[in-house]
This record gives sequence, C-alpha cells and structure tokens, in this order.
Amino acid sequence: MDASVASTDAALLVRAARVAAIAAKHADDVDTVGRFPKEAIAALREERLLGIQVPAHLGGEGASPLQITDICCTLGQACSATAMVFAMHQIKTSSLVEHGQDSEWHSAFMRRMTAEQLLLGSATTEGGIGGNLRNSICAIEVEGKRCRLQKDATVISYGSEADAILITSRANAEAAPTDQVMTVFLKNQYQLEKTHVWNTLGMRGTCSDGFLFNGEAPSEQIFPKPFAEIAAQSMLATSHLFWSGVWYGIAADAVARAQAFVRAAARKSPGVTPPGAIRLAEVSNKLQIVKSNIIAGLKAYDETKTDPEKLMSMAFAIAMNNVKICSSESIIEIINHAMLICGIMGYKNGTPYSLGRHLRDAHSAQLMISNDRILSNSANLLLVQKQDTSLLG
Repeated sequence: MDASVASTDAALLVRAARVAAIAAKHADDVDTVGRFPKEAIAALREERLLGIQVPAHLGGEGASPLQITDICCTLGQACSATAMVFAMHQIKTSSLVEHGQDSEWHSAFMRRMTAEQLLLGSATTEGGIGGNLRNSICAIEVEGKRCRLQKDATVISYGSEADAILITSRANAEAAPTDQVMTVFLKNQYQLEKTHVWNTLGMRGTCSDGFLFNGEAPSEQIFPKPFAEIAAQSMLATSHLFWSGVWYGIAADAVARAQAFVRAAARKSPGVTPPGAIRLAEVSNKLQIVKSNIIAGLKAYDETKTDPEKLMSMAFAIAMNNVKICSSESIIEIINHAMLICGIMGYKNGTPYSLGRHLRDAHSAQLMISNDRILSNSANLLLVQKQDTSLLG
C-alpha cells in the first residue's frame, strides 16, 4: 500500500476512534431510551466525517468505499445506532457523488453539505409497497421551475434529525411504478407529520419514524439521472457494503467480549483451558469469513465502479446481494455463539460481557431490504446468468 494512502487511512481511523469512544459511553442509554445518538453525531460533525466521501474539488476528502466501510466497522463496535446513521448518510452521499457532479445544483449542495456537515436522511419506503425501493406510488409534480411531492413514508431514516432528505417517487403522475426519480429536499422545504413511531426490537437509536412528507422545492433539486441508474450503480453496492461494515463491527465487539470472558476465566484457573476456549476459536473463524466476504465485495466494487455497464450487470448485482446475505445471516450466529461463551454474564444487562443489545441490533440486518426479497431477485438473475466459478474472476 502507498505510504500516503496508509497515512490517510490511519488519520481517518483516529478521527473515527474518537467518535467511537464518545458513542460507546452513550450506547446503552441510546438503546434503552430509544433516543437519537446526538452526542456521537455531534462528534462526527466535530471530526468533519460527514463530508469525507465528497471529492476534494467540492470541499471533501474523496474517501473511498473501503475507508467508509472501515469507519462503519469502527463505529459499529461502539454503538450500532451511530454506525447505522453514519452508514445511511454515506449511502445517500454516494448517490450525490456518483450521480450529481454534472448538476450545478447538486455540486453546490455537496459543497454546502461538507462545509456545514449536514446530515442526509433517506425516504425510499412507502405505504403500500413496503421495502421495495424500486417501486413508488407517489409521484412528483413539476410545474415550471418548482416541484411538489407528498409521500406516505412508513420509514424515514432519523427523519426528525436530518438536515436534508433524499426521497424517491414516480417521475410524474403518468409514470410506471418503476419509473422513478430521487429528489433532495432541504429541511426548510418540507413538513413532516408523524404517522408511525420507531419502537423496535433493535437499532432503536436510529429513530426512523414514519411520516407523511410534504415538500416543495426548485425542480433543479431532482437528480438528473433516473433512480434506476442511481440504485444499480451506487446504492446497491454502498448499501450492502456499508451496512455489512456496521454488522461486522457489532459482531467483532461481541467476539471481543467473549474473548475477554475466556481470558478472565483462564486467569482464575492457570494451566486449565477454559470451557469456552474451543467455542472462541470457532467463532473467530466465523468472524474471519464475514470479514473476507466484505473485503471481496469492496474489491469487486472498486474494480467495477468506473464501468457503468458492469455496474448494471447481473453478475455484479448477484455478487453484492451475496455480500449482504452472508453478512446479515452470519452475524446473528456469531453473536449467539459469543453469548454461549459468556453464559449468564452475556445474557444479563450491565456487565462487561453483556450481549443483549448486540443480538437485538443484529436481527435488523436480515430485514433491511428483506433477505427473502434479495434472494428472490438473485434467483431470477441466476436463471439466465452463467456463474463465474474461477477463484480470481
């Protein structure tokens, strides 16, 4: 690795570690109360990490998907909610970076977002379609240089806390459900009427309530490219990779707690291998598989992201889908394994080995774009896609 790149990576992780230290202090309270991790998000702003993906010529640092995913992992080991908010924000940022630079308005917005460290929310779900982000019922109305949109958004990621929301809709009233656009609405350009409260098993601090969204803005804030291209060429990969970074972080912290438990047991009985030591070796192996899966996915994205045709290919979609499926299913098994190692001390809240929050947060992974929906999409693609069975292909 180039020395300057390594130095940049290290500097980013130092900044992320400072945020993680703050996030960890409040993680249990964020989870228990179900509140937004305001202290950690303030720290992200202080460290100027919200705009790092924006290119340097627009005021950012041009951080790579690998660097972003690594930060997601670091934050995930401290506070799942903080990590997921950061990941969702960066997924939205990737849409701007990859599809907004040819637009004068979106380029100017990236400058402002970086300068002011604005937090971007996401509104892709809708009443009547569930989590199928590639369909919309609502349609944006464009009249002259203005646009208006009303959407029954059953989930808006940390909607009350976002400084801007990137929201999907049909391109017009006559458009098909899959003929979609995405629009940036600034906080002073919309009103939110809460319709659903985010009272969930895990990821409670993301505060992704449901709202009736009403917005009006200049029509230049609509992305110039169809949402189909945005979804396939940036959101597919960044969602599955950044989320996987968060989930890996959660699992890695669970394994670290299990390792600390086994070490403590070993100190109590010198010369005797603790009962959980074999399970610890097993779970370390499972964690490495997840890590390898994510790194392979990042490598595939890095090799593909400059080629729009490859980004739209069936092979790439299947590869990214597989990353998500592997990560989301494996972490539950890993954390459960860690729970068995720690026993009652992992099951109880308030101990150094507590894993209840980790396990509850991990169960969201299979539901964030349902694994059944993803597997169904991959199954349809595999009916016509020839598998690449080479090791390095």
